[in-house]
Amino acid sequence: MKVKKIKTLKPPRLKQGDTIGIVAPASHFDLEKFNKGIAVLESMGFNTSIPEMLFNKKEYFAGSDLERAEMVNRCFADPNVKAIMCARGGYGSIRILSLLDYKIIQKNPKIFVGFSDVSALLSTLYLRCRLVTFHGPTVTTLGNSDDRTKDSLLSMMTSGDKPKIVIKSGMTIQPGSASGTVLGGNLNTLCHLLGTPFQPDFKGCILFLEDRGEAPYQIDRMLSQMKLAGCFNSLAGLILGNFKDCGDADDIIRIAEDIFKDDKIPIIAGLEVGHGKRNLAISIGLNATLNADLKVLTFHEPATKYIHF
Repeated sequence: MKVKKIKTLKPPRLKQGDTIGIVAPASHFDLEKFNKGIAVLESMGFNTSIPEMLFNKKEYFAGSDLERAEMVNRCFADPNVKAIMCARGGYGSIRILSLLDYKIIQKNPKIFVGFSDVSALLSTLYLRCRLVTFHGPTVTTLGNSDDRTKDSLLSMMTSGDKPKIVIKSGMTIQPGSASGTVLGGNLNTLCHLLGTPFQPDFKGCILFLEDRGEAPYQIDRMLSQMKLAGCFNSLAGLILGNFKDCGDADDIIRIAEDIFKDDKIPIIAGLEVGHGKRNLAISIGLNATLNADLKVLTFHEPATKYIHF
């Protein structure tokens, strides 16, 4: 499917007292973890809008496909909601992609935050609307996140600074420096978008990937499939995030070295994003420079725009 080229949309910056709408596009969630996350958002100075249907359950989903899509559509359409945060990942985001109102979303750009299964939404909102989205904690992981995770989320949503991520404990797999649009998220989820109308386009991009609970051979299989599908053609750079419970970290690095051995691109491992206590917020859809030698990802502009009322 050919996607019409449109200008990148940066969402308005948040300020104290703004309302964050909570949606559940995938699985239902643990109420105790949810309440802890809501308390963190309120301690940051934000109000929250929690729709009644958020607590619906249907099998392993937080309600039917239509209900979950409607939550997202309503939050984007509601002028009182200034940002949107997902309650949980799990599974189900891919099922609502064809039910979203992309015209409403494009007319009402807002901060949209989540990770894991929500990567399907983060990727598609950029693909269809060119909306800059935010790979970061969900409400149910926020309560148990460390201070650096919370600080990075708050800064990304409220600061006018250009984000800069220093991967202190990272490992340079292939040296060099490159610039491009930062895209990425959960490897398993992005791999399952192949062959659909929502397949992402990574040409000229700096791609970051993370995953959880996949054996090394499964990581190899997904990366190999994406390579054979042409997903990595003309890739500018690659960053490996947290691969929790995916075997030995050295195995993941070895797989990446093998898959990308013929690509002269900078590659670094150790970005603290994904399924861990530390899940730094990172914007999707912004241009940045990856320096694998210095282990730094430097964005060229702020993640949000200032709106004067």
